[in-house]
Amino acid sequence: QLQLVESGGGLVQPGGSLRLSCAVSEDALEHYYMGWFRQTPGKEREGVSSISLSGDSTNYADSVKGRFTISRDNAKNTVYLQMNNLKPEDSGIYYCAGTYSGVREYTSLGRIYYDHWGQGTQVTVSS
Repeated sequence: QLQLVESGGGLVQPGGSLRLSCAVSEDALEHYYMGWFRQTPGKEREGVSSISLSGDSTNYADSVKGRFTISRDNAKNTVYLQMNNLKPEDSGIYYCAGTYSGVREYTSLGRIYYDHWGQGTQVTVSS
């Protein structure tokens, strides 16, 4: 079964940048479409970004468009989330998620579609 481990979180000032990584194992990344989600206390876990098997199709939540970029390197079994111009509202626990797919360009921000989840990495944006 697919295993996922996030890394790269930390404390940054508003306007700063972070790059999150999600390393997968036990199966080949190329068979899974992937997503990044985040959660803060009292709120539902929300989809931030997602990416298709090939990387040609991506989706972003309106709140992060123009600031975040999702990418994947199937050869390295790693998914990335580059976060620029960070805001305090971006703070939360960020989770990497995946689901097996035979459709090359399908992807979704809906958490119901994902059945493999990482443990999360904390991102805090504060002065």
